[in-house]
Amino acid sequence: MPRVVSIFFPDLPTDRIRRADPAIPVEEAIAIISKSGSKRWVSAADPAARKAGVHVGTPAAKAQALFQGLRMIDADAAADAAALERITMWALSQYSPIVAIDPPDGIVMDTEGADHLQGGEERMLTSIANRFRAKGLTIRVAIADTWGAAHACARAINRETVVVPSGETIRAVERLPISLLRLPEKIVSDLRTLGFRTIGELSATPRAPLALRFGPEVGRRLDQMFGRVCEPIDPIRSPELVEVSRSFAEPIGAAETINKYVGRLVVQLVAELQRKGLGVRRTDLIVEKVDGTRQAIRAGTAKPARDVAWLTKLFRDRTERIEPGYGIEKLTLVAVMSEPLEEKQKASSLVDDEDADITPLIDVFGNRGQRVYRVAPVASDVPERSVQRIAAVGEDVTEDWVHHWRRPVRLFARPDPIEAIALLPDHPPASITWRGKRHRVKRADGPERVFGEWWMRDSELEAVRDYFVIENEIGERYWIFRSGDGIDPETGSHKWFMHGIFG
Repeated sequence: MPRVVSIFFPDLPTDRIRRADPAIPVEEAIAIISKSGSKRWVSAADPAARKAGVHVGTPAAKAQALFQGLRMIDADAAADAAALERITMWALSQYSPIVAIDPPDGIVMDTEGADHLQGGEERMLTSIANRFRAKGLTIRVAIADTWGAAHACARAINRETVVVPSGETIRAVERLPISLLRLPEKIVSDLRTLGFRTIGELSATPRAPLALRFGPEVGRRLDQMFGRVCEPIDPIRSPELVEVSRSFAEPIGAAETINKYVGRLVVQLVAELQRKGLGVRRTDLIVEKVDGTRQAIRAGTAKPARDVAWLTKLFRDRTERIEPGYGIEKLTLVAVMSEPLEEKQKASSLVDDEDADITPLIDVFGNRGQRVYRVAPVASDVPERSVQRIAAVGEDVTEDWVHHWRRPVRLFARPDPIEAIALLPDHPPASITWRGKRHRVKRADGPERVFGEWWMRDSELEAVRDYFVIENEIGERYWIFRSGDGIDPETGSHKWFMHGIFG
């Protein structure tokens, strides 16, 4: 069943100002001022301004009197709309093939089938919120069965993430105000005059009197919210995107027919990419059905590609997920992410064969939702900071590890506490207890002293670790360390930790 995510940016105008000018202090309050004739009022206020009592609708003169240090900036609706469009285009490349603007302060996307790739809906929403927050955007995000329900919950429930379980739309929205039905302001005002306050009250009212007075709009919005009427999401597009499509006079539905036309679209897309000197990194197949619904499939590659056979295979491996329903009336193939790609000779009888290209294998794992990466060195003495993840086919890193001591094949992301019996300050443990199991130490090597990076962190000015390689009675080798030099408590807690396992 389709699941729709609504992302609401409550402070988009002020966030846009801060992103454009990072020099603005965090503690400085910002208010956006709109004007009509001689009238000037606050149309947006950041949290610092709201805390001082400046709210939307406050006259500009009163706002300035309430907060002497308030930065007042004229509203720019065109700049806000442009910023929202850029955010939506970025979300299109990152999250889903079906993403659209939900004006004036949000975006909406169909994430059907994408949540399992990120560990479930709750984790997916948390990841979305974290990434937008890292970009300096205040966000509230909700997921529900319909666009209308997700839109209303994101704006009414004061939480960063909201998950409306499948099939529970009515219970989630029945107490929400009717202003969240996306109706014209005049209709909402008239409904309030008649005594309607919540969506539940309105939905329990007979339709005929409502339609007679307000037209079909009220019923249509209610039916869309409750999923009785389809509300397709029209994906955002930009002139830079390479797109090809095929419409059908008679709907298609057979898997063989779908694959045949997908293959033809790939040929057209590759020809267009070749004409522009581009290779595709991320491609979306949009399936438009007779009943007005859409389904999408996304295929990605580790590096720019325009190999017809390979791109066709990536989609044919996934077209079994398409549910044609009453039939498909249009197929669209869009190169959502593309990069420059030059022609390159792959083979010649005059030169030795190149090394086998593992990019297709990386593509297969990537399209199954697996994250494929390489590990590269980082110039750091602290073991957990001496590695980084880089793209599977990224440029080679010139840095190298420079260690005189052996390193374990498996390094824990976080050291695991252990109990150890050892003489201080320089002796290795006689035994350790790790995760409830005792290991008697038969052989040991060390200590290797590692100092804190005091030039980067003041807290590590005197920090010290002493590492040991130990081997237990059955030949298992571990990498452990003591926090501190064993003498001065300023250098560490003198507790012991497990940090890695040797092969």
